[in-house]
Amino acid sequence: METWAGFCPGLHLSLGIWVMIAALTLQNAQAEITCASCPSPVQLHLENLQLGMRTDPTEEPSTLKNLRVEFKELGVTDQNIGVDDDHETGVSVEDVTLFPRDVSLDGVGTKEDTPGSSEESHRGSATEREPEMGEDAALRRAKRSGPEFAEFSESRWTGRTGVDASAPEDRGSLLEGQKQGRSDFRWNRDEGRGNTRQDEPKLTSSTFALTGDSAHNHAVVYWSGQNSSVILILTKLYDFHIGSVTESTLWRSTDYGSTYERMNDKIGSKTVLSYLYVCPTNKRKIMVLTDPEFESSVLISSDEGASYQKYRLTFYVLSLLFHPSEEDWALAYSHDQKLYSSVDFGRKWQLIHEHVTPNRFYWSVSGLDKEPDLVHMEAHTPDGNVQYVTCRAQMCTEANRNYPFPGYIDISSLVVQDDYIFIQVPTSGRASYYVSYKRDSFIQIKLPKYSLPKDLHIVSTDEKQVFAAVQEWNQNDTYNLYLSDTRGIYFTLAMENVKTTRGIGGNQMLDLYEVAGIKGMLIANKRQDNQVKTYITYNKGRDWRLLQAPATDLDGNDIHCILPFCSLHLQLQMSENPYLSGTISTKSSAPGIIVATGNIGAELSYNNVGMFISSDAGNSWRQIFEEEHNVWFLDKGGALVAVKQPSVPTRHLWVSFDEGRQWIQHSFSSVPLFVDGVLVEAGAENQIMTFFGHFSHRSEWQLIKIDYKSIFSRKCTEEDYQTWHLHNQGEPCVMGQKQIYMKRRPGNYCMLGKDYSRILSAESCICRAHDFECDYGYERRGDGNCRPAFWFNPSTVSRSCSQGQNYLNSTGYRKVVLNNCTKGVKEMYTARKQQCPNRPPKGLLLTTKDGKLTANLGSNVTFLVHLDEGDSLRTNIQLDFGDGTAVSYSNLSWTEEGIKHVYKSAGIFRVTALAENTLGYDTTTLFLHVTCPVEHVQLLAPFVVIRNKEVNITAVVLPSHSRTVTYFWWLGNNTEPVITLDGSISYTFPSEGMHTITVQVAAGNTILQDTKTIAVREFFKSLLLSFSPNLDEFNPDIPEWRQDVGRVIKKALLQVSDFPEEQLLVAMFPGVPTAAELFLLPHKNQSEGKKKSEEELEQVSNIIVSALNQNLVEFELKPGVRVIVYNTQLTLAPLVDSNPRHSSSAMLMLLSVVFLGLAVFLIYKFKRKIPWINIYAEVNQEKEQEMIGSVGQGDSTPKITLSEFSTSKELMEKEMDARVKRGVGNACESTREIPNCTSV
Repeated sequence: METWAGFCPGLHLSLGIWVMIAALTLQNAQAEITCASCPSPVQLHLENLQLGMRTDPTEEPSTLKNLRVEFKELGVTDQNIGVDDDHETGVSVEDVTLFPRDVSLDGVGTKEDTPGSSEESHRGSATEREPEMGEDAALRRAKRSGPEFAEFSESRWTGRTGVDASAPEDRGSLLEGQKQGRSDFRWNRDEGRGNTRQDEPKLTSSTFALTGDSAHNHAVVYWSGQNSSVILILTKLYDFHIGSVTESTLWRSTDYGSTYERMNDKIGSKTVLSYLYVCPTNKRKIMVLTDPEFESSVLISSDEGASYQKYRLTFYVLSLLFHPSEEDWALAYSHDQKLYSSVDFGRKWQLIHEHVTPNRFYWSVSGLDKEPDLVHMEAHTPDGNVQYVTCRAQMCTEANRNYPFPGYIDISSLVVQDDYIFIQVPTSGRASYYVSYKRDSFIQIKLPKYSLPKDLHIVSTDEKQVFAAVQEWNQNDTYNLYLSDTRGIYFTLAMENVKTTRGIGGNQMLDLYEVAGIKGMLIANKRQDNQVKTYITYNKGRDWRLLQAPATDLDGNDIHCILPFCSLHLQLQMSENPYLSGTISTKSSAPGIIVATGNIGAELSYNNVGMFISSDAGNSWRQIFEEEHNVWFLDKGGALVAVKQPSVPTRHLWVSFDEGRQWIQHSFSSVPLFVDGVLVEAGAENQIMTFFGHFSHRSEWQLIKIDYKSIFSRKCTEEDYQTWHLHNQGEPCVMGQKQIYMKRRPGNYCMLGKDYSRILSAESCICRAHDFECDYGYERRGDGNCRPAFWFNPSTVSRSCSQGQNYLNSTGYRKVVLNNCTKGVKEMYTARKQQCPNRPPKGLLLTTKDGKLTANLGSNVTFLVHLDEGDSLRTNIQLDFGDGTAVSYSNLSWTEEGIKHVYKSAGIFRVTALAENTLGYDTTTLFLHVTCPVEHVQLLAPFVVIRNKEVNITAVVLPSHSRTVTYFWWLGNNTEPVITLDGSISYTFPSEGMHTITVQVAAGNTILQDTKTIAVREFFKSLLLSFSPNLDEFNPDIPEWRQDVGRVIKKALLQVSDFPEEQLLVAMFPGVPTAAELFLLPHKNQSEGKKKSEEELEQVSNIIVSALNQNLVEFELKPGVRVIVYNTQLTLAPLVDSNPRHSSSAMLMLLSVVFLGLAVFLIYKFKRKIPWINIYAEVNQEKEQEMIGSVGQGDSTPKITLSEFSTSKELMEKEMDARVKRGVGNACESTREIPNCTSV
């Protein structure tokens, strides 16, 4: 999630000019909360909103210098520092809107943002060092760092996106070839149509060129203001091929920019500088960073840059954050995501934390945090989780750290802003947002139940409530605007489908603007029926209406525009550079004056636009220009100055003293200048503007100083002022009061005084319906009344309301925050105090603290119990953990921190909560999976099986788990696995050959695998082998040893027989005494010559048995250790069911087994009528499984293993159980491993 929070650049004056070829590509993703607070568009940094910048295909190719412009204000931080309003820059502190730029409660979104990749690093020009990081990241870095304030691409100023940045020479040629013609053309346009304009003598101006820096493609101009005459300019040559700065020059002026001195000799002629910062609370203190490609140092000055001291750094500073009141305190964020603090203005640095999220650290807020040196930060744990951490800047050891939120939070979600702290909590389902008001405990933010936000952005927090932009589940390129109560918990809808616009570098800007100087007045662009229209509100979104278009055009012709079919629509994108005005401008010292770019029609358009002005707070409008201009307020808003867009070279500016009715033209340069930025009102005691720009693509940087004091005839007196009544379409009560402003009479050429008062009086009004908005859970219907939403139960009483206490019962309305009305309908709409009723518990909810239904064995699981209704102080809570333990609490207050429990065994546990009082009870259940990482899995299967005979395959898991392991079986050539919760499976192989079986075992986040190969034949013969006792002394009982010894045994057997190697297999049994099994297999596909093959196997078997009996089979395990192989016992294979020849003893055995099996079947068939047999069947299914070394070919002969022979009855019972309840046995109880073959 994101948020625009922090403070504005009107604190001191600075200007920066960037030179780049084109806007870098945004790489940011996520989810994150960021902060700033400047009069700028509400920006949503979202890659998923694909809105393009407007283009003008008819515009001629740009002749702008190949540059990127960035205007700075010295020492700007994200936190308010209380700068004097008199010390203004081009953007006054007064003009800070409610909607600062660059905010997101991301992950709100999706978010992506991994440290070290696309995350911002606070410094605007870090994009020059790392162009791939993208424009959006650069903008956010700029705000955090202070001096690096904003960036924008050349296409932003030309109004199109297709500038060819790869051909600077062609553009230069175009400029040189058409220079005079273009200039003449633009001069004629300067005197084009509009209101009456008069020519006046030229303003007093002086020009200074930064000689010798024409090759430098990046320049930043700093003017601290506060009536200081010092201006600093840092120019750099950024090499895009190597991604770093290769040259730099520092210039200094002490006469407001009339002359400049090169400072390279004083800082070191070979020193390459990268960034310059000015302390926001003491502008005489300056900190300059060197480029880390050459050295990592900081240059410190205490005399406004006249002299410097160099200090070495052990890290590379990506951004700085100065303390809002202590001039020597600063935080530094390094390239390796470490956070440092300094209390001596950068001379010494101390590590605070080793892994902090970019842009997620804040100084303490005065009046809320007890320690002035407290640092709020979003820190990473070694296991990759993120926590909200606070500590003191110079005492941040692990023992001194605090964790205000008990649990993990989403990355890039921490915002500390004004009275509020916001976080997002990671959940498996919907996003959950929490807020802390005035450092109280965190409480979950309550949005309407079915808003289901995909993305949420905190827009502002500075008027005792929270503005939030929410993109709901069914929205793609629009957001809904919500307003909260004072605590920031309960949100109600203010406007649906607010439009977003793609800004510079791909960031999204919400088309929402707060008018400076008038509380509660907002302008927004809303998408409705595939059209975008501009709406205005005077009561914080309670009521909205369209803008009335001007009655006439510039020529005085009538405009026939009738509401609601036709209205005025405004572009609400403020400049990301505070020294270009953007498409809309207001100033708190000039209340009611709004200057904006827009169009007249049925919907918002970017074609045929003009400039419009309102002098009465949006009630009526006039057109002032047919083309887009930058318009600034002079003399604390008493005059207006206009300059054409930077894409147009000009030598004129226009000044108006009557709120845009008449404009006076002044010349400020003899040669047309591409204006890259303007500094206006550097201080209260001087009237100086500074234009920054260039004459051509290859020209030097030009700085034109203009003293505009001469355009004023005198200082204003009382007779020069008049009163102005704020109103809304004739309604004098706005935000519950009648406000009367005092402002200069239009047309008076006098200069306003320093102590100019703006609000003359404010009288409270009688409360009426429009002073109240719908409360949480209520929606405004067509008749204007607020009714409960279908999902909201208005009779619900908070569980914290205990018998004998009182609570406020909502009427469905709540007073608009900061509305000052009194009496009237206030009592009717205000919540009523009532006694808490005695009620049964209802809405009991049981969850885990992290929202997950899994936990690791031995970990501390915290359960949270929530009750929607019921007396929390008189309701007993019982919690059964499902493992034989339970707890009970006398009331719900004891469970607020959660109920912790440690499970000592793995499994699935039924956790039950019961809430009960004298009036009733409520219960809820949760099933918790407690898992333990699987350490070992072993696949048990016969090595040789008979084709078309079912075989049991088992996976043994260590440690053994009950019901928490999932098995994935790949059998034969199947491409899809068979998934079971049991550790055994039966399978029939339909074809002969060597078949591979693979099992994967998943438990928690662990997956293990084992694979076996099985030989499938029609028949086979096998021998059990034993060895001389000395082999046991060297048996480590591991699979690898058994494989190696098996190969040696096979080699020894081949020496005494002439049997093909591929038909002889040796499998070693685990454990001691050491034993093995020898398999003799027929040749492949010999079903037709089966009799002959059986005879061959019999002959080979006799030969091998004879050799074994004569101790002829032996091998040397190591020098001096010889092992003899013995024949233990001959199995009764082959057993061929299809062979008609059977011995009489075998036939008798077969018949006895058949009759016995029939008897067992009859008993089983009628066992439900015999209780004790039923009990036996249920117990018998848990019998230990018998692991066999081989599978015979028929049922007429028992199978022989190393264990004792089973009786016929036992075999039949096992077979019956396997058929009736196959796979019920516990695989983990097996005690024998199937031999591991060595000759596949």
